[in-house]
Amino acid sequence: MDATLRFLSGTAGLPGIRLSLISQDPAERLPDHLRHRLDGHYRIDDGLDPQQIVDAARKLARSLGPPARMFGPLEQLQVSLAQAREALGLPGLSAEAALRFRDKALMKTVLSKAGIPCARHLLAGEETAVRGFVETVGFPIVVKPPAGAGGKNTFRLNRNADLDAFLRSYPLDPGSPTLFEEFVQGTEYSFDSVVIGGRRIWHSISEYQPTPLEVLENGWIQWCVMLPRDIGGSEFAPIVDAAFAGLAALGMQTGFSHMEWFRTPDGRIAISEVGARPPGAQFSSLISYAHDVDIYSLWPRLMVFDEFEPPVRRYAVGAAYLRGQGAGLVRHVSGLDTAQERYGDLVVEARLPAAGQSPSDSYEGDGFVILRHEKTEVIENALRDIVQIVRVELG
Repeated sequence: MDATLRFLSGTAGLPGIRLSLISQDPAERLPDHLRHRLDGHYRIDDGLDPQQIVDAARKLARSLGPPARMFGPLEQLQVSLAQAREALGLPGLSAEAALRFRDKALMKTVLSKAGIPCARHLLAGEETAVRGFVETVGFPIVVKPPAGAGGKNTFRLNRNADLDAFLRSYPLDPGSPTLFEEFVQGTEYSFDSVVIGGRRIWHSISEYQPTPLEVLENGWIQWCVMLPRDIGGSEFAPIVDAAFAGLAALGMQTGFSHMEWFRTPDGRIAISEVGARPPGAQFSSLISYAHDVDIYSLWPRLMVFDEFEPPVRRYAVGAAYLRGQGAGLVRHVSGLDTAQERYGDLVVEARLPAAGQSPSDSYEGDGFVILRHEKTEVIENALRDIVQIVRVELG
C-alpha cells in the first residue's frame, strides 16, 4: 500500500538507526529507492503470524544485532506485532492492550466499564441473544466483525426482515461470534491522537461528510473528510476528555491512535471504535497538510525514540473521495476541467482515476482530491461543489 511505503520511507529517514524489514511480499516489490536503504530484509509466508515474525527477527539479528524496536502501521498487524515484541523482549504496546484495541466487542466492554460513552453492543453466537438485544435497543442496529477494519462487512439492519435475511446469509456461530451494536445517529468524526508515557501530547479532529456507513450502503455517494482549522472550541471538549480517558482504559501508554466517534443531535458523544495505529484513507496526509508537517516521518520517530513535537494547526484541509458510478472498468471522468478552473489553486494532492482501471472495492473510492486553505468555510464549500461536479463513469 502507498501509505505503508510512505511510513517506511519516513522511518528510513530517521537519524542514527539501522532499518530492516520483515514482509510477506518479496523485496523486489519495493521501489528501488527504499530497497537500497534497508540494512536487512526477511520474507515470511504469513505476515500476520507472530511466530514467523519472531523467527525472522532472530535471523536478521544474527547479522544486524538484536532489534531495538518493532512496529508496523496496519490495523490487522497490531496484535501479532505485540505478541512478537513480547517474545523478543521489546518495548511497545502489550499484547493484552493490543487485543483490547483490536477486538471491538472487548474494546466497548472496557470503555463502558470505565464510564466512557459508547454504543451498546452484544457479541453473539446464538440467535436468541440477538433477538433479546434488539428488543432492548430497538432498530436500526449495526452488525460488524469484532476485528474489522475499514468498514469491511459492516451492515445496518433497519427491521426484523433485514435481521432475518442477515441471519440466513450469515448463520451465527458460537465459535466465531458476531458483533451487534446499537445504531448511533449523528455526525461522525475521527479523533487522532498521540500519548507518550500515558500523557496527552496532541490531537486532531476530522469530520466525515456523510458517515462511512452511509457511504458503504450507497455506492453512488462521493464523500468527504473535513479538518476544520479551529478545533479548540468548547464543543470538542467532551470528546477530548473522553478520548484520552478511553485510551488510558484500553492500555495505550505511548503511541498514535485513530478513533471514530459520534455527536448525536442532542449534543451527546459516543465512541464507536479506536485503533492503536496511525489512520488510513489519506488521513495521515490530511493531518500533514493541516499542520505543515510530515506525519509519515513523525509517527516512526514516535515509535523509535518516544518523541513527538506537537504540531500547530495552520490550515483547514479536506479530501473529496471520487467513486465510480455504474459497473465495469473506469470509462471516463467528467467535470475535471470545471473543478480545476474553480478550485485548482486549493489543490495540494490528487490521485485521479484513469480510463481502463478497475474500480476500487474499498469505500475510499477510485481517487481523491485534497484541498487546503486558511479558512474553513472555503474548504467546506469547495468540497461540497467538487463531489457534485466530478463524476467517474464505469462501463
